[in-house]
Amino acid sequence: MRAHVLTAGLLFAPLLLPLTGCGKPSLDVSPSLTTVGQETPVSVHVHDAHGVSKLTATVKQNGTQYQVWQTTAASKSTDTTFNFTVGVKNTPQLRDGSAHLIIDATSGALLHGTARWEREVNVSTQPPLVSADSDQHYLYLGMADLATMNVSGPHTAAGVRVGDQTFRAWPMPGGKPGQFSLFAFAWNMPPGTTPVVYAANGVGNDVTTPLTVVFPKKEQPVYTQHEIQVSDQFMQKVLAELDPNGSGEPVARFVKINTEMRRDNNKTLADLRLKTADRFLWHQSFSRQSHSQAEATFADVRSYLYHGKKIDQQVHLGYDLAVTQHVGVEASNDGRVVWAAPLGIYGNCIVVDHGYGLQTIYGHLSRIDVHEGDMVKRGQIMGHSGMTGMAGGDHIHFAMQLDGIQIDPKEWWDTHWIKDHITRRVDLPGFDK
Repeated sequence: MRAHVLTAGLLFAPLLLPLTGCGKPSLDVSPSLTTVGQETPVSVHVHDAHGVSKLTATVKQNGTQYQVWQTTAASKSTDTTFNFTVGVKNTPQLRDGSAHLIIDATSGALLHGTARWEREVNVSTQPPLVSADSDQHYLYLGMADLATMNVSGPHTAAGVRVGDQTFRAWPMPGGKPGQFSLFAFAWNMPPGTTPVVYAANGVGNDVTTPLTVVFPKKEQPVYTQHEIQVSDQFMQKVLAELDPNGSGEPVARFVKINTEMRRDNNKTLADLRLKTADRFLWHQSFSRQSHSQAEATFADVRSYLYHGKKIDQQVHLGYDLAVTQHVGVEASNDGRVVWAAPLGIYGNCIVVDHGYGLQTIYGHLSRIDVHEGDMVKRGQIMGHSGMTGMAGGDHIHFAMQLDGIQIDPKEWWDTHWIKDHITRRVDLPGFDK
């Protein structure tokens, strides 16, 4: 009797084996793959505990399917990345227009489960066409300006490039033809760099045309040099607030805050460009904090001295505006709050978006009275000045940025400059001239 039971167990055991091999692969393809050109690189990551027996890529267009790539050998690895190209060079039957890229993966498991990834793509074999305005753009370091352009043909991006920095293009307000771009000539851009209007179709067919730029004959601004005396009291204040659980030598911790934290905070500010509105939120010139005195201006070079020895040097990208202690911080213009929280060296910080990538920054506040998402009006009190973050005294750090690049605010305080550089080229509804 025992022998019969044992035999039955042996007979039924193999029926469990297929259950361990019935899974399907998982596929991961870059979300930026939206356009196919001459030779567009594709990278596919496949996860399957049993490896991959086959991977096939197909393009379907106008009811016809074209196999564009297939593995030549199976992979036994749990995670495998396949790299290949698709495009008109390997599949000349493709035409400009919509198509579907289909990727099928077959598991190396016993039952060879399959998984499919599919996405609509745009086949684009011809570069777009772009033309720039014929205006003369007067620029200096730290300044912003506005350019208009016309772009035709399929494109995924357009705007203005200045050196290695890119500024987006937007449709002209009011439904008028063409596009425009607010762009900046950064404080540290090599003088003489020529801004260009560009259009790209996502597959390497980028086209550019230069803007007509006039740089002032006089020398570019020479930034003010400041020496900041770091006292023991100020150093302890900064360390206690910004590195409360840190360890090690105080000067090294202070310098790390002033360099690495500053860099990280500025990246956080730059990333807020992704929260901008696609319309003008303002209709008047920007206002400077009432009755304020500037204790520091844009792009001042600061040397930090501790007990007579230079320990660090940084560039200050904003204005330090002082009035009285805990003065009400005024919104420089109408806009929407996109940041209202502590931000490292900037202390309690507010960022207001004014549309099309233009944003104002208010730092070192003692108190914040607005929240992210709030709409504010020009002159509205948003909080109170203070000395949080890397501030040695009560003041407001005021700065502006355009598509994440910090710029000199002073031109935006000038109604005539806005008229000459902005409203002469695009419609700004309700602008107070």
